[in-house]
Amino acid sequence: MILDKTMLDSLSLEAASTPRRRRNLNFHPFDASACNRLLNAMEPDSYIQPHSHLDTEKDETIILLRGKLGVLFFSEEGDIVMKTVLDPASALYGVDVSHGTIHTLVCLESGTVFFEAKAGPYVPLSDAERVAWAPKEGEPAVAAYLQSLKELF
Repeated sequence: MILDKTMLDSLSLEAASTPRRRRNLNFHPFDASACNRLLNAMEPDSYIQPHSHLDTEKDETIILLRGKLGVLFFSEEGDIVMKTVLDPASALYGVDVSHGTIHTLVCLESGTVFFEAKAGPYVPLSDAERVAWAPKEGEPAVAAYLQSLKELF
């Protein structure tokens, strides 16, 4: 499979048409794969609740292919420990997130696409991995919270 502009454009169009405003393209089999490898297209109004991966095998690597992503790391209390903007035009390409690190991504530009890799198999986030101090996806407070995160960049 060749990863070209046409593929990224198509994935971005799909993301823009979904309610979550994200679309992934898995390169790994869905079931019991030892390594999850995927492209993730994201639009600026997509929300990823801050979370951590508690499994010691679930370090996560994110490489931005195009667009802009704000990356935030938080303390257990919700204080920002680190923030940066990934932007290929500024030679900032990716981040490696250690398991147990509370983090989120904030899409800052339409058509953003990144490559993600972490140990498999895919397991949805548990309640213990989601933080209590940020709204859950779909809650009314998400829009205001997402806007407050964007204003940090």
